[in-house]
Amino acid sequence: MSLVDMVESQMIASVTNEMDLDHALNSKANIVFLLTGNLMTISSYVDQLRDAGKHVFIHLDFIDGLSNSRNAIEYVSSQWKPTGIITTKSHMVKMANELGLKTIQRIFLLDHTAIAKGIEMVKSCKPDAVEIMPGIMPKIIDQLSHEIDFPIIAGGLIDNISEVHEALKAGALAVSSGNSEMWNFDL
Repeated sequence: MSLVDMVESQMIASVTNEMDLDHALNSKANIVFLLTGNLMTISSYVDQLRDAGKHVFIHLDFIDGLSNSRNAIEYVSSQWKPTGIITTKSHMVKMANELGLKTIQRIFLLDHTAIAKGIEMVKSCKPDAVEIMPGIMPKIIDQLSHEIDFPIIAGGLIDNISEVHEALKAGALAVSSGNSEMWNFDL
């Protein structure tokens, strides 16, 4: 199943602390980004979310105790069994792709050089989707949606429904947010 086909709610729950796990479990968001946890807790988080019918993406850069190695990706894939991973590291995207995990490449768009390098990186590692940060730039979302052949997820600094609608109108597939109040928007 492609990432596009997984999206039922265009709001993605981005869980940044353990206290928000219950909010994600009970939200309308059917995709959850895990940006919290460690080697001892993440398996339980993934199991709970998966049991609640959620597609779970582990943000490898935020999980305490994981290294940036092939062994780490193999362990994540075989033991935790998430839907996929999120990372800023293109070599991790390539390894996860090889193991059959869905992949989301996160890129930070600080200036025109960062945009150009982000486009180049995404084209070389071929993730299933791209999460752009910050997501409050409809003009850039529109530009990227025409320059890359990957779904775009807008994330970061979006904190109200009008900004969500602007990002979606500009071409984003979905919007990720760490604000649990936004996870039940009807989108």
